[in-house]
Amino acid sequence: MLKKSITLFFLAVLCINCKTEKSLELNSANYSDVINKQFTGDLALETTAFVEKYWRVVGNTGFNKSIYKIAEELEKAGFIIEEKATKNDILTYRIEKRALKKPTWESVNASILIEGEIEPLLQHNTNRNMIALNSYSTPTEGITAEVVYIDDIQKLANMDVKGKIVFAETSPYQIFKAAIVDGKAAGIITYDNPDYLQPEKNTTSIQFRSIPLDSVHKPWAIALSYQAKERLKTALEYEKVELKVVVETNIYPSEELTIVADIKGSEKPKERLVFSAHIQEPGANDNATGVGVALEMATLTAKFVKQKEYQPKRTLTFLWGDEIISTRRYVQEDSIRAKDIKWGISLDMVGENTEKTGGTFLIEKMPDPSAIWTRGNDKHTEWGGSKMSLNQIKPHYLNDFLIDKFKAQGKRANWVVSTNPFEGGSDHVPFLMQNIPSVLFWHFTDQFYHTDNDRIDKVSKTTLKNVGTTALIAAYTLLNADENTARSVLSDLEKAAVVRLNEELKQSKIAINNGDALSTQIEIITAWKDWYKNSFETTKDLVSDAKIISKEVEKSQKLIDSITNEIEKILKQ
Repeated sequence: MLKKSITLFFLAVLCINCKTEKSLELNSANYSDVINKQFTGDLALETTAFVEKYWRVVGNTGFNKSIYKIAEELEKAGFIIEEKATKNDILTYRIEKRALKKPTWESVNASILIEGEIEPLLQHNTNRNMIALNSYSTPTEGITAEVVYIDDIQKLANMDVKGKIVFAETSPYQIFKAAIVDGKAAGIITYDNPDYLQPEKNTTSIQFRSIPLDSVHKPWAIALSYQAKERLKTALEYEKVELKVVVETNIYPSEELTIVADIKGSEKPKERLVFSAHIQEPGANDNATGVGVALEMATLTAKFVKQKEYQPKRTLTFLWGDEIISTRRYVQEDSIRAKDIKWGISLDMVGENTEKTGGTFLIEKMPDPSAIWTRGNDKHTEWGGSKMSLNQIKPHYLNDFLIDKFKAQGKRANWVVSTNPFEGGSDHVPFLMQNIPSVLFWHFTDQFYHTDNDRIDKVSKTTLKNVGTTALIAAYTLLNADENTARSVLSDLEKAAVVRLNEELKQSKIAINNGDALSTQIEIITAWKDWYKNSFETTKDLVSDAKIISKEVEKSQKLIDSITNEIEKILKQ
Protein backbone atom coordinates (compact mmCIF):
# COMPACT_ATOMS: atom_id res chain seq x y z
CA MET A 1 0.00 0.00 0.00
CA LEU A 2 2.81 2.37 0.92
CA LYS A 3 4.59 1.48 -2.34
CA LYS A 4 1.43 2.31 -4.31
CA SER A 5 1.05 5.64 -2.49
CA ILE A 6 4.63 6.59 -3.27
CA THR A 7 4.07 5.70 -6.92
CA LEU A 8 0.94 7.85 -7.04
CA PHE A 9 2.85 10.71 -5.40
CA PHE A 10 5.61 10.62 -8.01
CA LEU A 11 3.04 10.45 -10.81
CA ALA A 12 1.37 13.51 -9.38
CA VAL A 13 4.68 15.38 -9.23
CA LEU A 14 5.44 14.41 -12.81
CA CYS A 15 2.02 15.65 -13.92
CA ILE A 16 2.59 18.94 -12.13
CA ASN A 17 5.97 19.30 -13.85
CA CYS A 18 4.42 18.40 -17.20
CA LYS A 19 1.77 21.04 -16.69
CA THR A 20 4.42 23.61 -15.75
CA GLU A 21 6.47 22.85 -18.87
CA LYS A 22 3.44 22.95 -21.16
CA SER A 23 2.30 26.24 -19.68
CA LEU A 24 5.35 27.98 -21.15
CA GLU A 25 3.99 30.14 -23.92
CA LEU A 26 6.08 32.86 -25.43
CA ASN A 27 4.55 36.31 -25.51
CA SER A 28 5.74 39.90 -25.48
CA ALA A 29 6.00 39.83 -21.68
CA ASN A 30 8.49 36.96 -21.57
CA TYR A 31 10.27 37.01 -24.94
CA SER A 32 13.38 38.53 -23.40
CA ASP A 33 13.67 36.16 -20.43
CA VAL A 34 12.97 32.98 -22.39
CA ILE A 35 15.07 33.72 -25.44
CA ASN A 36 18.00 34.97 -23.36
CA LYS A 37 17.95 31.60 -21.63
CA GLN A 38 17.39 29.43 -24.69
CA PHE A 39 19.67 31.13 -27.25
CA THR A 40 23.06 29.82 -26.13
CA GLY A 41 25.23 30.85 -29.07
CA ASP A 42 26.58 27.28 -29.32
CA LEU A 43 25.23 26.48 -32.78
CA ALA A 44 26.03 29.99 -34.00
CA LEU A 45 29.68 29.57 -32.95
CA GLU A 46 29.94 26.01 -34.24
CA THR A 47 28.58 27.08 -37.62
CA THR A 48 30.85 30.12 -37.75
CA ALA A 49 33.85 27.86 -37.13
CA PHE A 50 32.74 25.51 -39.93
CA VAL A 51 32.12 28.23 -42.51
CA GLU A 52 35.23 30.31 -41.77
CA LYS A 53 37.52 27.43 -42.69
CA TYR A 54 36.82 28.18 -46.34
CA TRP A 55 37.61 31.09 -48.69
CA ARG A 56 34.07 31.45 -50.01
CA VAL A 57 33.01 32.64 -53.45
CA VAL A 58 29.60 31.77 -54.85
CA GLY A 59 29.75 28.35 -56.48
CA ASN A 60 33.06 27.22 -55.01
CA THR A 61 33.70 24.30 -52.67
CA GLY A 62 33.56 26.24 -49.40
CA PHE A 63 30.43 28.17 -50.36
CA ASN A 64 28.57 25.01 -51.35
CA LYS A 65 29.69 23.06 -48.28
CA SER A 66 28.34 25.92 -46.17
CA ILE A 67 24.96 25.69 -47.93
CA TYR A 68 24.71 21.97 -47.26
CA LYS A 69 25.85 22.40 -43.65
CA ILE A 70 22.93 24.81 -43.15
CA ALA A 71 20.55 22.34 -44.80
CA GLU A 72 21.78 19.54 -42.54
CA GLU A 73 21.19 21.59 -39.39
CA LEU A 74 17.76 22.74 -40.59
CA GLU A 75 16.69 19.14 -41.13
CA LYS A 76 17.94 18.19 -37.65
CA ALA A 77 15.71 20.98 -36.32
CA GLY A 78 12.66 19.64 -38.14
CA PHE A 79 12.60 21.63 -41.37
CA ILE A 80 11.32 19.67 -44.37
CA ILE A 81 12.58 20.26 -47.88
CA GLU A 82 9.81 21.90 -49.88
CA GLU A 83 9.37 19.20 -52.52
CA LYS A 84 8.50 16.71 -49.77
CA ALA A 85 6.43 19.09 -47.64
CA THR A 86 2.65 19.21 -47.37
CA LYS A 87 0.51 22.29 -47.02
CA ASN A 88 0.27 21.57 -43.28
CA ASP A 89 4.02 21.70 -42.70
CA ILE A 90 5.07 24.87 -40.91
CA LEU A 91 8.86 24.40 -41.15
CA THR A 92 10.17 24.16 -44.72
CA TYR A 93 13.29 24.97 -46.69
CA ARG A 94 14.55 24.88 -50.26
CA ILE A 95 17.88 25.08 -52.06
CA GLU A 96 17.64 27.15 -55.22
CA LYS A 97 20.11 26.24 -57.96
CA ARG A 98 21.09 28.39 -60.92
CA ALA A 99 23.90 27.93 -63.43
CA LEU A 100 26.60 30.57 -63.01
CA LYS A 101 27.22 32.73 -66.07
CA LYS A 102 30.90 32.94 -65.16
CA PRO A 103 33.07 30.22 -63.63
CA THR A 104 33.70 30.15 -59.93
CA TRP A 105 37.14 30.49 -58.33
CA GLU A 106 39.07 29.19 -55.37
CA SER A 107 42.60 29.57 -54.10
CA VAL A 108 44.67 26.45 -53.45
CA ASN A 109 48.26 27.42 -52.73
CA ALA A 110 50.87 30.11 -53.33
CA SER A 111 54.32 31.28 -52.31
CA ILE A 112 56.70 34.13 -53.14
CA LEU A 113 60.45 33.83 -52.69
CA ILE A 114 63.06 36.53 -53.19
CA GLU A 115 65.78 34.84 -55.22
CA GLY A 116 68.86 34.29 -53.07
CA GLU A 117 66.89 34.23 -49.81
CA ILE A 118 65.66 31.22 -47.85
CA GLU A 119 62.65 32.66 -45.99
CA PRO A 120 59.58 33.08 -48.28
CA LEU A 121 58.25 36.59 -48.66
CA LEU A 122 54.71 35.23 -48.37
CA GLN A 123 53.05 31.82 -48.07
CA HIS A 124 49.44 30.86 -48.63
CA ASN A 125 49.24 28.74 -45.50
CA THR A 126 49.75 31.85 -43.35
CA ASN A 127 48.21 34.47 -45.66
CA ARG A 128 45.25 32.99 -47.47
CA ASN A 129 44.28 36.38 -48.92
CA MET A 130 47.53 36.76 -50.84
CA ILE A 131 46.09 35.52 -54.16
CA ALA A 132 43.82 38.05 -55.81
CA LEU A 133 40.38 36.71 -56.70
CA ASN A 134 40.20 35.53 -60.36
CA SER A 135 43.93 34.84 -60.57
CA TYR A 136 45.00 31.91 -62.73
CA SER A 137 47.70 29.42 -61.76
CA THR A 138 51.32 29.85 -62.75
CA PRO A 139 53.10 26.85 -64.28
CA THR A 140 53.65 24.17 -61.62
CA GLU A 141 57.31 25.14 -61.20
CA GLY A 142 56.31 28.80 -60.83
CA ILE A 143 57.53 31.96 -62.56
CA THR A 144 60.85 33.66 -61.89
CA ALA A 145 61.05 37.26 -63.09
CA GLU A 146 62.46 40.66 -62.25
CA VAL A 147 60.18 42.83 -60.13
CA VAL A 148 59.74 46.50 -61.08
CA TYR A 149 58.49 49.01 -58.49
CA ILE A 150 56.12 51.65 -59.90
CA ASP A 151 56.12 54.72 -57.69
CA ASP A 152 53.81 56.66 -60.01
CA ILE A 153 51.19 54.54 -61.75
CA GLN A 154 50.63 57.30 -64.33
CA LYS A 155 54.07 56.40 -65.73
CA LEU A 156 53.22 52.72 -66.13
CA ALA A 157 51.71 53.11 -69.60
CA ASN A 158 55.06 54.32 -70.96
CA MET A 159 57.26 51.73 -69.25
CA ASP A 160 58.57 48.46 -70.63
CA VAL A 161 57.26 45.82 -68.21
CA LYS A 162 56.94 42.89 -70.61
CA GLY A 163 57.79 39.64 -68.81
CA LYS A 164 58.39 41.47 -65.53
CA ILE A 165 56.45 41.55 -62.28
CA VAL A 166 54.86 44.93 -61.68
CA PHE A 167 54.87 46.05 -58.03
CA ALA A 168 52.79 49.09 -56.97
CA GLU A 169 51.08 50.46 -53.89
CA THR A 170 47.55 50.55 -55.25
CA SER A 171 44.65 48.27 -56.10
CA PRO A 172 45.53 45.58 -58.68
CA TYR A 173 42.40 46.58 -60.58
CA GLN A 174 43.87 50.08 -60.97
CA ILE A 175 46.88 48.86 -62.93
CA PHE A 176 45.52 45.68 -64.49
CA LYS A 177 45.02 46.95 -68.04
CA ALA A 178 48.27 48.91 -68.23
CA ALA A 179 50.35 46.12 -66.70
CA ILE A 180 48.79 42.92 -68.01
CA VAL A 181 46.74 43.70 -71.12
CA ASP A 182 48.89 46.47 -72.62
CA GLY A 183 52.25 45.89 -70.92
CA LYS A 184 52.31 42.06 -71.11
CA ALA A 185 53.71 41.86 -67.57
CA ALA A 186 54.27 38.44 -66.03
CA GLY A 187 52.08 39.34 -63.07
CA ILE A 188 51.11 41.99 -60.54
CA ILE A 189 52.07 42.48 -56.91
CA THR A 190 50.34 45.23 -54.93
CA TYR A 191 49.97 46.65 -51.45
CA ASP A 192 46.79 48.54 -50.58
CA ASN A 193 45.78 48.20 -46.91
CA PRO A 194 43.75 51.21 -45.66
CA ASP A 195 44.78 53.04 -42.49
CA TYR A 196 41.84 51.79 -40.41
CA LEU A 197 43.37 48.30 -40.58
CA GLN A 198 46.32 49.68 -38.57
CA PRO A 199 48.81 47.97 -40.92
CA GLU A 200 51.89 49.03 -38.99
CA LYS A 201 50.44 47.18 -35.99
CA ASN A 202 48.81 44.27 -37.84
CA THR A 203 51.81 43.78 -40.07
CA THR A 204 50.85 40.35 -41.43
CA SER A 205 47.28 41.26 -42.48
CA ILE A 206 46.30 41.23 -46.14
CA GLN A 207 42.97 42.67 -47.22
CA PHE A 208 41.64 40.57 -50.07
CA ARG A 209 41.80 41.96 -53.59
CA SER A 210 40.55 40.94 -57.02
CA ILE A 211 41.35 41.31 -60.71
CA PRO A 212 39.14 40.89 -63.78
CA LEU A 213 38.48 37.32 -64.87
CA ASP A 214 40.55 37.13 -68.06
CA SER A 215 40.65 33.77 -69.85
CA VAL A 216 42.85 35.20 -72.62
CA HIS A 217 45.83 36.49 -70.65
CA LYS A 218 45.26 34.13 -67.66
CA PRO A 219 46.82 36.64 -65.25
CA TRP A 220 47.70 36.40 -61.61
CA ALA A 221 48.05 39.04 -58.92
CA ILE A 222 49.39 38.94 -55.38
CA ALA A 223 48.41 41.22 -52.50
CA LEU A 224 51.10 41.95 -49.90
CA SER A 225 50.98 42.45 -46.16
CA TYR A 226 52.63 45.56 -44.72
CA GLN A 227 55.50 43.39 -43.50
CA ALA A 228 56.06 41.81 -46.93
CA LYS A 229 55.74 45.17 -48.69
CA GLU A 230 58.41 46.76 -46.50
CA ARG A 231 60.73 43.79 -46.91
CA LEU A 232 60.40 43.85 -50.71
CA LYS A 233 60.94 47.62 -50.91
CA THR A 234 64.05 47.31 -48.75
CA ALA A 235 65.45 44.61 -51.03
CA LEU A 236 64.80 46.80 -54.09
CA GLU A 237 66.86 49.63 -52.60
CA TYR A 238 70.13 47.68 -52.98
CA GLU A 239 69.94 45.67 -56.19
CA LYS A 240 67.79 44.19 -58.90
CA VAL A 241 65.34 41.72 -57.37
CA GLU A 242 63.94 38.58 -58.93
CA LEU A 243 60.99 36.81 -57.43
CA LYS A 244 59.91 33.21 -57.77
CA VAL A 245 56.13 33.15 -57.68
CA VAL A 246 54.03 29.99 -57.47
CA VAL A 247 50.25 30.33 -57.68
CA GLU A 248 47.72 27.50 -57.74
CA THR A 249 44.01 28.18 -58.14
CA ASN A 250 40.94 26.43 -59.49
CA ILE A 251 38.59 28.10 -61.97
CA TYR A 252 35.67 26.00 -63.13
CA PRO A 253 31.97 26.05 -64.14
CA SER A 254 29.56 25.78 -61.25
CA GLU A 255 26.13 26.76 -60.01
CA GLU A 256 24.80 29.37 -57.65
CA LEU A 257 23.13 28.00 -54.55
CA THR A 258 20.74 29.91 -52.31
CA ILE A 259 18.99 28.41 -49.30
CA VAL A 260 15.68 29.76 -48.02
CA ALA A 261 13.94 28.56 -44.84
CA ASP A 262 10.36 29.50 -43.94
CA ILE A 263 8.46 29.27 -40.67
CA LYS A 264 4.93 29.70 -41.89
CA GLY A 265 2.66 32.20 -40.18
CA SER A 266 -0.63 30.91 -38.79
CA GLU A 267 -2.83 33.91 -39.60
CA LYS A 268 -1.10 36.00 -42.25
CA PRO A 269 1.35 33.60 -43.93
CA LYS A 270 1.96 35.83 -46.93
CA GLU A 271 3.25 38.66 -44.75
CA ARG A 272 6.82 38.07 -43.66
CA LEU A 273 9.99 39.24 -42.00
CA VAL A 274 13.19 38.21 -43.84
CA PHE A 275 16.61 37.80 -42.26
CA SER A 276 19.40 37.70 -44.85
CA ALA A 277 22.95 36.45 -44.21
CA HIS A 278 25.46 36.23 -47.04
CA ILE A 279 27.89 33.32 -47.21
CA GLN A 280 30.55 34.61 -49.59
CA GLU A 281 33.60 36.49 -48.18
CA PRO A 282 36.81 34.97 -46.86
CA GLY A 283 36.52 35.72 -43.16
CA ALA A 284 35.02 34.64 -39.85
CA ASN A 285 33.27 37.80 -38.71
CA ASP A 286 32.58 38.67 -42.33
CA ASN A 287 30.34 36.84 -42.68
CA ALA A 288 30.46 33.37 -41.17
CA THR A 289 29.00 34.98 -38.03
CA GLY A 290 25.88 36.15 -39.86
CA VAL A 291 25.41 32.66 -41.24
CA GLY A 292 25.76 31.11 -37.79
CA VAL A 293 23.48 33.54 -35.97
CA ALA A 294 20.74 33.15 -38.58
CA LEU A 295 20.96 29.36 -38.33
CA GLU A 296 20.62 29.28 -34.55
CA MET A 297 17.73 31.76 -34.78
CA ALA A 298 15.98 29.46 -37.26
CA THR A 299 16.56 26.25 -35.32
CA LEU A 300 15.57 27.74 -31.96
CA THR A 301 12.36 29.09 -33.47
CA ALA A 302 11.67 25.63 -34.90
CA LYS A 303 12.07 24.19 -31.42
CA PHE A 304 9.56 26.65 -29.97
CA VAL A 305 7.11 25.92 -32.79
CA LYS A 306 7.37 22.13 -32.42
CA GLN A 307 6.85 22.42 -28.66
CA LYS A 308 3.86 24.69 -29.31
CA GLU A 309 5.47 27.44 -27.25
CA TYR A 310 5.44 29.97 -30.06
CA GLN A 311 3.50 30.26 -33.29
CA PRO A 312 4.19 33.26 -35.53
CA LYS A 313 1.12 34.90 -37.04
CA ARG A 314 3.25 36.10 -39.94
CA THR A 315 5.94 34.10 -41.75
CA LEU A 316 9.56 34.23 -40.63
CA THR A 317 12.05 33.69 -43.47
CA PHE A 318 15.80 33.12 -43.43
CA LEU A 319 17.87 33.62 -46.58
CA TRP A 320 21.49 32.51 -47.07
CA GLY A 321 23.30 33.21 -50.33
CA ASP A 322 25.48 35.59 -52.31
CA GLU A 323 25.59 39.10 -50.85
CA ILE A 324 23.10 41.53 -52.39
CA ILE A 325 22.62 39.28 -55.44
CA SER A 326 20.55 36.62 -53.66
CA THR A 327 18.58 39.16 -51.66
CA ARG A 328 17.92 41.32 -54.71
CA ARG A 329 16.63 38.29 -56.59
CA TYR A 330 14.41 37.32 -53.66
CA VAL A 331 12.67 40.70 -53.61
CA GLN A 332 12.50 41.15 -57.38
CA GLU A 333 11.72 37.77 -58.93
CA ASP A 334 8.28 37.44 -57.34
CA SER A 335 6.47 40.79 -57.28
CA ILE A 336 3.45 39.32 -55.47
CA ARG A 337 5.63 37.89 -52.70
CA ALA A 338 7.63 41.12 -52.49
CA LYS A 339 4.51 43.17 -51.76
CA ASP A 340 4.03 41.24 -48.54
CA ILE A 341 7.59 41.45 -47.24
CA LYS A 342 7.05 43.80 -44.33
CA TRP A 343 10.58 43.94 -42.94
CA GLY A 344 14.09 42.93 -44.06
CA ILE A 345 17.13 42.66 -41.80
CA SER A 346 20.72 41.99 -42.83
CA LEU A 347 22.99 40.01 -40.51
CA ASP A 348 26.55 40.92 -41.48
CA MET A 349 29.60 40.82 -39.17
CA VAL A 350 27.51 40.17 -36.05
CA GLY A 351 29.82 38.21 -33.75
CA GLU A 352 32.88 40.30 -33.06
CA ASN A 353 35.12 40.13 -30.04
CA THR A 354 35.35 43.90 -29.90
CA GLU A 355 38.31 43.87 -27.51
CA LYS A 356 40.29 42.31 -30.35
CA THR A 357 38.72 43.88 -33.42
CA GLY A 358 38.11 47.36 -32.08
CA GLY A 359 34.65 47.41 -33.59
CA THR A 360 31.33 48.33 -31.98
CA PHE A 361 28.00 46.65 -32.62
CA LEU A 362 25.99 48.93 -34.88
CA ILE A 363 22.48 49.21 -36.19
CA GLU A 364 22.78 50.89 -39.56
CA LYS A 365 19.55 52.84 -39.79
CA MET A 366 17.21 53.14 -42.70
CA PRO A 367 17.86 56.43 -44.50
CA ASP A 368 16.75 59.19 -42.14
CA PRO A 369 17.79 62.88 -41.87
CA SER A 370 21.03 61.87 -40.11
CA ALA A 371 22.19 60.53 -43.51
CA ILE A 372 21.83 64.11 -44.82
CA TRP A 373 22.90 66.14 -41.79
CA THR A 374 25.31 63.96 -39.80
CA ARG A 375 26.06 65.67 -36.52
CA GLY A 376 26.09 65.21 -32.76
CA ASN A 377 26.13 61.54 -31.79
CA ASP A 378 25.40 60.47 -35.37
CA LYS A 379 28.66 59.50 -37.03
CA HIS A 380 29.56 57.65 -40.20
CA THR A 381 31.97 54.77 -39.92
CA GLU A 382 35.28 54.53 -41.74
CA TRP A 383 33.43 52.48 -44.35
CA GLY A 384 31.86 55.79 -45.28
CA GLY A 385 28.58 57.03 -46.66
CA SER A 386 27.45 59.47 -49.33
CA LYS A 387 25.25 62.40 -48.39
CA MET A 388 21.64 61.68 -49.26
CA SER A 389 18.75 63.94 -50.26
CA LEU A 390 15.34 64.38 -48.66
CA ASN A 391 13.60 62.35 -51.34
CA GLN A 392 15.77 59.35 -50.44
CA ILE A 393 14.85 59.11 -46.78
CA LYS A 394 12.39 56.44 -45.74
CA PRO A 395 10.31 57.28 -42.64
CA HIS A 396 9.40 54.20 -40.63
CA TYR A 397 9.13 52.97 -37.06
CA LEU A 398 11.66 50.15 -37.66
CA ASN A 399 14.75 52.23 -36.80
CA ASP A 400 13.66 53.28 -33.33
CA PHE A 401 11.83 50.02 -32.61
CA LEU A 402 15.02 48.01 -33.13
CA ILE A 403 17.20 50.55 -31.33
CA ASP A 404 14.91 50.24 -28.29
CA LYS A 405 15.13 46.42 -28.31
CA PHE A 406 18.91 46.37 -28.67
CA LYS A 407 19.49 49.09 -26.08
CA ALA A 408 17.42 47.03 -23.63
CA GLN A 409 19.58 43.96 -24.30
CA GLY A 410 22.67 46.15 -24.02
CA LYS A 411 21.58 47.24 -20.55
CA ARG A 412 20.71 43.69 -19.55
CA ALA A 413 23.97 42.17 -20.81
CA ASN A 414 26.34 45.11 -20.26
CA TRP A 415 26.85 45.22 -24.01
CA VAL A 416 27.66 48.30 -26.09
CA VAL A 417 25.08 49.04 -28.81
CA SER A 418 25.34 51.99 -31.17
CA THR A 419 24.02 53.20 -34.51
CA ASN A 420 25.27 54.77 -37.70
CA PRO A 421 23.53 56.68 -40.50
CA PHE A 422 22.76 54.75 -43.66
CA GLU A 423 25.84 53.82 -45.72
CA GLY A 424 24.74 50.81 -47.80
CA GLY A 425 26.86 47.96 -49.11
CA SER A 426 25.06 44.92 -47.70
CA ASP A 427 21.87 42.89 -47.92
CA HIS A 428 19.63 45.63 -46.53
CA VAL A 429 20.00 47.63 -49.76
CA PRO A 430 17.86 45.41 -52.07
CA PHE A 431 15.01 45.59 -49.56
CA LEU A 432 15.22 49.37 -49.40
CA MET A 433 15.36 49.61 -53.19
CA GLN A 434 11.96 47.90 -53.23
CA ASN A 435 10.64 50.24 -50.49
CA ILE A 436 10.74 47.48 -47.89
CA PRO A 437 11.79 48.71 -44.43
CA SER A 438 15.25 47.31 -43.72
CA VAL A 439 18.29 47.79 -41.51
CA LEU A 440 21.75 46.28 -41.13
CA PHE A 441 23.19 44.68 -37.99
CA TRP A 442 27.00 44.80 -38.09
CA HIS A 443 30.26 45.90 -36.43
CA PHE A 444 32.75 48.58 -37.42
CA THR A 445 35.50 49.77 -37.34
CA ASP A 446 37.15 46.35 -37.47
CA GLN A 447 40.93 46.40 -37.77
CA PHE A 448 40.78 42.95 -39.42
CA TYR A 449 37.99 43.74 -41.89
CA HIS A 450 38.37 41.73 -45.12
CA THR A 451 41.82 40.52 -44.02
CA ASP A 452 43.19 37.03 -43.55
CA ASN A 453 43.45 37.76 -39.82
CA ASP A 454 39.65 37.76 -39.59
CA ARG A 455 39.57 34.29 -38.11
CA ILE A 456 37.62 32.41 -35.46
CA ASP A 457 39.77 33.80 -32.63
CA LYS A 458 38.25 37.25 -33.36
CA VAL A 459 34.70 35.94 -32.78
CA SER A 460 32.83 36.21 -29.48
CA LYS A 461 30.18 33.67 -28.51
CA THR A 462 28.71 36.28 -26.18
CA THR A 463 28.24 38.73 -29.04
CA LEU A 464 26.68 36.01 -31.22
CA LYS A 465 24.25 35.32 -28.39
CA ASN A 466 23.40 38.98 -27.81
CA VAL A 467 22.72 39.70 -31.47
CA GLY A 468 20.74 36.51 -32.09
CA THR A 469 18.74 36.86 -28.89
CA THR A 470 17.74 40.46 -29.54
CA ALA A 471 17.02 39.88 -33.20
CA LEU A 472 14.58 37.12 -32.22
CA ILE A 473 12.94 39.24 -29.53
CA ALA A 474 12.35 41.96 -32.10
CA ALA A 475 11.23 39.50 -34.78
CA TYR A 476 8.72 37.71 -32.55
CA THR A 477 7.28 41.05 -31.47
CA LEU A 478 6.75 42.17 -35.07
CA LEU A 479 5.49 38.82 -36.34
CA ASN A 480 2.76 38.67 -33.71
CA ALA A 481 2.06 42.38 -33.57
CA ASP A 482 -1.47 43.48 -32.73
CA GLU A 483 -3.10 46.72 -31.63
CA ASN A 484 -1.34 46.61 -28.26
CA THR A 485 1.99 46.26 -30.04
CA ALA A 486 1.11 49.15 -32.34
CA ARG A 487 0.25 51.41 -29.40
CA SER A 488 3.44 50.44 -27.60
CA VAL A 489 5.59 51.07 -30.70
CA LEU A 490 3.84 54.40 -31.28
CA SER A 491 4.39 55.46 -27.68
CA ASP A 492 8.09 54.58 -27.82
CA LEU A 493 8.41 56.28 -31.19
CA GLU A 494 6.88 59.46 -29.79
CA LYS A 495 9.42 59.44 -26.94
CA ALA A 496 12.25 58.94 -29.46
CA ALA A 497 10.93 61.86 -31.52
CA VAL A 498 10.94 64.18 -28.51
CA VAL A 499 14.50 63.17 -27.62
CA ARG A 500 15.65 63.63 -31.20
CA LEU A 501 14.06 67.07 -31.61
CA ASN A 502 15.62 68.28 -28.38
CA GLU A 503 19.01 67.01 -29.54
CA GLU A 504 18.58 68.72 -32.89
CA LEU A 505 17.68 71.95 -31.07
CA LYS A 506 20.96 71.66 -29.18
CA GLN A 507 22.93 71.00 -32.38
CA SER A 508 21.20 73.87 -34.20
CA LYS A 509 22.10 76.31 -31.45
CA ILE A 510 25.73 75.25 -31.75
CA ALA A 511 25.59 75.58 -35.53
CA ILE A 512 24.05 79.06 -35.42
CA ASN A 513 26.65 80.18 -32.87
CA ASN A 514 29.28 78.97 -35.35
CA GLY A 515 27.80 81.13 -38.08
CA ASP A 516 25.52 78.67 -39.90
CA ALA A 517 22.32 80.01 -41.44
CA LEU A 518 19.08 79.93 -39.48
CA SER A 519 17.25 78.76 -42.60
CA THR A 520 19.41 75.64 -42.75
CA GLN A 521 18.66 74.81 -39.13
CA ILE A 522 14.93 75.26 -39.67
CA GLU A 523 15.21 72.92 -42.66
CA ILE A 524 16.88 70.26 -40.47
CA ILE A 525 14.28 70.56 -37.70
CA THR A 526 11.48 70.37 -40.26
CA ALA A 527 13.02 67.28 -41.84
CA TRP A 528 13.06 65.48 -38.50
CA LYS A 529 9.51 66.61 -37.75
CA ASP A 530 8.30 65.20 -41.06
CA TRP A 531 10.32 62.03 -40.59
CA TYR A 532 8.63 61.27 -37.28
CA LYS A 533 5.14 62.35 -38.31
CA ASN A 534 5.35 60.00 -41.28
CA SER A 535 6.92 57.28 -39.13
CA PHE A 536 3.96 57.49 -36.75
CA GLU A 537 1.73 56.83 -39.73
CA THR A 538 3.57 53.59 -40.55
CA THR A 539 2.61 52.01 -37.22
CA LYS A 540 -0.82 51.44 -38.75
CA ASP A 541 0.60 48.49 -40.67
CA LEU A 542 0.87 46.61 -37.38
CA VAL A 543 -2.92 46.36 -37.08
CA SER A 544 -5.57 44.85 -39.32
CA ASP A 545 -7.61 48.06 -39.31
CA ALA A 546 -5.78 51.40 -39.36
CA LYS A 547 -8.76 53.09 -37.70
CA ILE A 548 -7.91 51.30 -34.46
CA ILE A 549 -4.95 53.58 -33.74
CA SER A 550 -5.71 56.55 -36.00
CA LYS A 551 -6.57 58.85 -33.11
CA GLU A 552 -3.36 57.96 -31.25
CA VAL A 553 -1.31 58.60 -34.39
CA GLU A 554 -2.95 61.97 -34.91
CA LYS A 555 -2.33 62.90 -31.27
CA SER A 556 1.38 62.06 -31.58
CA GLN A 557 1.65 64.06 -34.79
CA LYS A 558 0.09 67.11 -33.15
CA LEU A 559 2.52 66.82 -30.25
CA ILE A 560 5.49 66.86 -32.64
CA ASP A 561 4.04 69.83 -34.50
CA SER A 562 3.76 71.69 -31.21
CA ILE A 563 7.32 70.88 -30.12
CA THR A 564 8.70 71.84 -33.52
CA ASN A 565 6.91 75.19 -33.42
CA GLU A 566 8.47 75.93 -30.03
CA ILE A 567 11.92 74.94 -31.30
CA GLU A 568 11.61 77.27 -34.26
CA LYS A 569 10.61 80.14 -31.95
CA ILE A 570 13.67 79.47 -29.78
CA LEU A 571 16.01 79.40 -32.78
CA LYS A 572 14.61 82.67 -34.15
CA GLN A 573 15.15 84.55 -30.89
